[in-house]
This record gives sequence, C-alpha cells and structure tokens, in this order.
Amino acid sequence: MNRLERSWYKPLGLLNIILLPLSGLFWLLSSLRRALFKLGLKSVYKAPVPVIIVGNIGIGGNGKTPFVLWLVPYLESLGLKVAVISRGYGAQPPSLPYRVTDSSSATEAGDEPLLIYKRLGCPVMIGGDRQASIELLMREDKPDIIVSDDGLQHYQLARDIEICIVDAQRRFGNTLLLPAGPLRETPSRLKHTDLVVYNGESDGIGYELVRSGYFSVRDNQTIEKIAERGIAVSAIGNPQRFEQSLRSDGVELLDTLHFADHHAYSDSDFATCEDLAVYMTEKDAVKCQSFGKENWYYLKVDAKPSAELIQQLNSLLKQKGIVNHGL
Repeated sequence: MNRLERSWYKPLGLLNIILLPLSGLFWLLSSLRRALFKLGLKSVYKAPVPVIIVGNIGIGGNGKTPFVLWLVPYLESLGLKVAVISRGYGAQPPSLPYRVTDSSSATEAGDEPLLIYKRLGCPVMIGGDRQASIELLMREDKPDIIVSDDGLQHYQLARDIEICIVDAQRRFGNTLLLPAGPLRETPSRLKHTDLVVYNGESDGIGYELVRSGYFSVRDNQTIEKIAERGIAVSAIGNPQRFEQSLRSDGVELLDTLHFADHHAYSDSDFATCEDLAVYMTEKDAVKCQSFGKENWYYLKVDAKPSAELIQQLNSLLKQKGIVNHGL
C-alpha cells in the first residue's frame, strides 16, 4: 500500500481532508451516471441467460476471487453450465473479447482471470465490453449462467443477482469515496444488492478463507515441508492477511515486498531475494511460473462458506427462477 491507501484505514487525516472536494466530484459524477441508467437514458444489455455479479463497493483486497472460485463449482453442482466474464484489469490481450486458454499468459489474460481458468477450467472471457464477451460465450459455449468477476458498477449490464463482498475486518475504511477513501460507492448501496457477503466471518452470511497447503510456483507440485525462513512477496490489495497466515504456519519472515495490485512481475523484482525462500499468493504465482525457482512457494486458500450463506444463496437462486430443483 502507498501512503494514500494506508490513510484510508486510519482516522481521518489532513491528506483525506484535502482530497474531500475530489471525492465530492466523484460522487456527483457516479451518481449522475447511475441515474441515467435507472431512468433509461442509457442503454442496458440484458443477457439471454441469468447473470450473477460478484463485486464490491471498495477497491482491492476484499477476497472476491476466492468466493468466485467457490461459487462456480457450487453452481455446477446444481447442474448449471457456468461461464465467467471479467474486465481483465491490467491484461494486454491480442484482441477483445479474449478467451483464456491453456496457453494464455498472465500478461494476456490478467492474473485473476488466469487463476480462475487454471483452477476451474470453465470458459473465461475478458474484455471491457461485457456484452461482446457474453455474446461470444453464447455462440461458442452456450452456458446456462454467467458469473461476472467484478462489475458491480458496470450498469450497462443487467444482472439477476448482485453479490457484494465486504472484508469483515477492514469493512469500509474511513467510509469516504475515492480518492479520500477506498470506496467506489457509498455503504448505502448495500441496501440495493441481493446478498452482502462478509469475507472473514464463519457465522452469518459470510465465509472464511482456509489454507489448503503450499505448492511450488514453478510446477504447482504439492510441498509437504516448506522452508522455515524467507521473504513474502505480494501484489494484492490486502497483503497483511496473507503475511499473518504465513506467520501462523510458523514461517519467519525476514522481509516483505509489496507491489501494486495486479503488478506485472519480472525476474528483476526478486533481485533482493537472492537465494532465500520466497512465499506468495496463488494469484501472484500465476504471473511468476515462467521464472520461478525451486524454493518459491505459493499458499493456496479456499473460501469456506457458512451454512447461512448457502441457505441465502439457494433462496435467491429459487426466487430468481435460476434453479428449481435440489435446493
């Protein structure tokens, strides 16, 4: 995190106060934009199949991707053929929309879409034009349902279910809009979503992130015994949770290297690591596999949903007519 991002999760300071006029302008423009869609003055695309949007009202580090990695197989277990769309933040694809494949690189696909594809193997399409992505998926894959990884504020796309992920620890920071705070929309937006899910809560409507083992960055092989000392490297929105997980597993962190979320790694980023063991997240690992070393590891985490979350999701799926059996 840079200085500004750190200030979002502290008591209101001078920097935040200076930026308040810009946050007011951000609110005005975003409210006007949303109103244009609600009034029908801007067109909205309605997909031929149901769309579930998994997003948030803040930026970075809310644990959205692990939830998507749980949600897609859960929908598949209900007999649905699922496809995923994503804007592909930071991706540089040769063309758009871009289908993620076995040969895709993190540079082409973006870290999160590539991780979703490698984990799940379902169709994943990236591009800012969600309509074009969905139309291509409908022609080539014919899914029963679309899951949008992020896109809560993409009002050009009609949605059947909105799921908003909230970090149970950090919540909304100082509750201010960008750039004085971390929010893209005010907390009142949650009243209009179908499901608010708290990352880090085992009770209520939430899920916990459970550690599922360590793997080799280079070849994805399971590592039974990792080095006990090394450096944590991350390019994620909330690295503190990841680093605490390492410490809980008995790893002595000699140093931590933080890069901006979605950072495109190169070998030179690890020059200071020398021959020390390196620990990273699975999202980071998909970008480092081509130059990973033997003592580079990634920690795999999975979302473990509460019973109430599953119950609420099932009710929504029935209510929206998406699933009418087995719930």
